Amino acid sequence: MAFNLKKVLKALLLSTNQPLSIKDVQAAFTRFHDQAPAATVAEAPAGGGDGDRSVATETAVSDGGPAAAGAEAGSDGVAVVASAPVDEGAEVPVEISSEKDPELYTDVPSLVTATQIREAMAQIAEEVRVADEGLLLIEGNAGYRLMTHPRFGRWLRILRQEPPPVKLSQSAIETLAVVAYRQPVTRSEIETIRGVSAEAGLNKLLERELVYITGRADTPGRPIQYGTTDQFLEFIGIKSLDEMPASDVLSSRQIDEWLKTSTTTHKPNDHDMGLDEEEQLPLENVVPVVVAESGEAPAPAVADAPAESDAPGAVSPLEEPAPRAPVPPETPAQP
Repeated sequence: MAFNLKKVLKALLLSTNQPLSIKDVQAAFTRFHDQAPAATVAEAPAGGGDGDRSVATETAVSDGGPAAAGAEAGSDGVAVVASAPVDEGAEVPVEISSEKDPELYTDVPSLVTATQIREAMAQIAEEVRVADEGLLLIEGNAGYRLMTHPRFGRWLRILRQEPPPVKLSQSAIETLAVVAYRQPVTRSEIETIRGVSAEAGLNKLLERELVYITGRADTPGRPIQYGTTDQFLEFIGIKSLDEMPASDVLSSRQIDEWLKTSTTTHKPNDHDMGLDEEEQLPLENVVPVVVAESGEAPAPAVADAPAESDAPGAVSPLEEPAPRAPVPPETPAQP
C-alpha cells in the first residue's frame, strides 16, 4: 500500500491548535528521515546465494526486556541480532513496526513539495465540508488550521461563559480601513483623511488587537505610527495584505499629494471659486456706512460731497441745527 499523505496531514492538523504551515510539514518529513531507526536492519543472502535476501526487522522492546545492541552475521549467512541486558529502571522508546501501518511509515518520500501539500489540504477541506460535522479547514496567513464552524459559535460561548461578540462601529471600521491601506500611518493623517477625531476609534482597535503601534515617523514631533496585526488578516479572512481589494477611486500617490496640499492651506481667491478675476467689482464708489450708537438703522454717508462748511450759514452734516423760536399765530384785523 502506498504512502497516504492525506491521512498524515489530517493527524498533524488535529494534533495542534496552532496553524500548520507548509514549512512545518516539510520539516517533519525531513526529521522523519534524519532520525535513527530503533533497530538495525541487516540484509544478507539466504541459502547458497540464489539472490534471495532476508531482512531482520526492527524489534519492539518493552520495559525491562532485551534491547538490540548490534548485528552479527551467522554461519548460515542470516543476520543475527545480538541483545544486551538493560537496567530495569531504564526507559526504552517503543516504535510501532512499519508493517502494521504501511500507508503511514512505508515508502515515505524524502521530499514533499508545496504543491502536493496544497492539493492534499484541498482534499481534506472538501471532505470536512461535505461531512458537515461542524469543522472547517481554513488557510490563514500563518498556515492551515481546523476551526469550528461559525454556526456553532453560540454553543462555544456558552461552554466558555463568554459574552457575545460586539460589532465594530462605522467610525472604527473607517479608521481600520485607513490604517490597512495607508500603514504605517499617524493619527493626524487618519484625522485629515476622515475629517474627524480618530482617538476613540484607534483605542477600540488597539483593544481588539486589530491594530498595533509600529513605531514613530521621521517627521517633526515624531508622531506614533499604526499598522494592522495578524489577527486583522484572520478577522477579514485573507492571507496577506496583497489580497485586499484595490481602491478604484483614488490611488495611493493621489492620496499622498492630497495630504501634502491639505497641510499647506491658503486663502481661496476668485480663481479657486471658479470666478474670472477680470470681472471683479470696482471698489472706488463704495459708500461707507456709519453705525449709530443708539441701535437705529445706519444711514449711508455721502461720499465725495463738496465741503460747504466755509459757506455762511452752513451746517455740518453731523451737527444738529439749533431749534427756532415758535411763531405766534396772526390775529385777524377788526373791521
